[in-house]
This record gives sequence, C-alpha cells and structure tokens, in this order.
Amino acid sequence: MNQSSNGVLPKGSPPGGSEGVPLWKRVLDVTCILVAIPLLLPLMLVIALVVKFGSRGSVLFKQERVGLRGARFTCLKFRTMFVGADVSVHQGHWNDLIVSNRPMEKMDSRGDPRLIPLGRVLRETALDELPQIINVLRGEMSLVGPRPCIPYEYEKYLPWQKERFNTLPGLTGLWQVSGKNKTTFVEMMHLDIDYVRRKSLWLDLWIILMTIPALVVQVQGMRDKKRQAVENSALTEGSRPIAEKQSANFK
Repeated sequence: MNQSSNGVLPKGSPPGGSEGVPLWKRVLDVTCILVAIPLLLPLMLVIALVVKFGSRGSVLFKQERVGLRGARFTCLKFRTMFVGADVSVHQGHWNDLIVSNRPMEKMDSRGDPRLIPLGRVLRETALDELPQIINVLRGEMSLVGPRPCIPYEYEKYLPWQKERFNTLPGLTGLWQVSGKNKTTFVEMMHLDIDYVRRKSLWLDLWIILMTIPALVVQVQGMRDKKRQAVENSALTEGSRPIAEKQSANFK
C-alpha cells in the first residue's frame, strides 16, 4: 500500500463508511462465532487447563483497552505472564517503537522471562486472544478491526492517527494480514485507517480468510529468527576459545 511520510493517507482510500458499526458487521461477527463455537470451546478448555496448571493465578488476564471512539472496556485474554510480572517493560518497548522507524517486533521474539510455560507459544499463535470472542459478543469488539490499544498507548497517538478508533477494534485486521510485525508503527496506522475508510462485508470476509495463512507465515518467521539467533550464539561461543588462545600467544 502506498503511503505518504507526513501522516496523510494517499488518494485511493475512499472516506465512505468511516464511522459506526454497520448491521452486516454485527451479523457476520455473531454468525462466525456461533459456527465456530463447537471447535473453539474444547480448544479454550485445553488452554485454560494449561494456564491453570502451568502457574498460579487466574486463567484470564483482564486489561482496560480503548475501543470505538475512545470508549474504555475490559479486554479478555488467557494469562501468559507470571502473576506480579513487571508490565511497565512493555510501555518502554512501545515508546521505543513509536519514535523509531523499526518493525513492530514483539518482546516475545527477543525472549521474555515474564512468560509462563507455553506462554510464548500461546502468544505466537494468538491463541491467548481467543477469550476476546466474549468481547465480540458483548459488542465491544469485532472479528475484524484495528487492535484495541492500552490507554497509555492511546495518549501517544497524534490526532490524525485517532481515526483508527472510528470503528470497533478487532481480533484480526488489515494490519495483521499485511505484514504485522514486519511493519513500522506509522505503517500500522496507515493500514488501520485505510481499513476504517474502506470497510465492507467483502473486505472483512477476505481478511478473515487471510488470517490463518498470515499467522502461519508470522509464526514460521519468528521461529526462523529464533533459530538463527541460537546458531549465531553457538558460533560466538565456539569462536571464543580460539580468540582466547590467540590472545594468550601474544602475552
């Protein structure tokens, strides 16, 4: 998608349908969830048991998020961090992403000691977000839309970026199927706003269909990156004795 550097979307993104929740969107959300419930419930039960027996604390993690037109709501996720973990680390990571021009890399990809056993797997596969179907049924979220942000993130947004809140936040979206963690913060804003301006039944259906392939590519990319990091670390460790021996010969 073509983007301008001054925070203004390029021509070609029609302004129609930028506000409100169309009836077709609500019907699509509820229908998809009802159809998927027989598959989702057993999976969610297994994940709940993994979280419950993997560490002490509640199965669900509840956090205030910003939704449609800046409204606050309680967003649900499976807990993937140890109880009492320092959440301020994420705020610093987020601030770095906003001011830099680097990809929106998740902290998980660099190793996060706050995660419970299998917590990283749940995050990589987005299975930790399955409880948000409850938020969708409540009307606080949609299956498709920009990701709901944390209040401290919202405070950092520029006025033009807040157009992304003119629709319900979603479980998946145009950003997620267009590179996600390979994009920068500004690119994410452009993708979110482009969706807000172009949302339609057919676009939502296309995004839903593309979500699984995009997720597979994302998970594979993160694992390839992790494997490369391990290999680089092994090479570094292997070269250390040689360097020490050479240093000793000069003494």
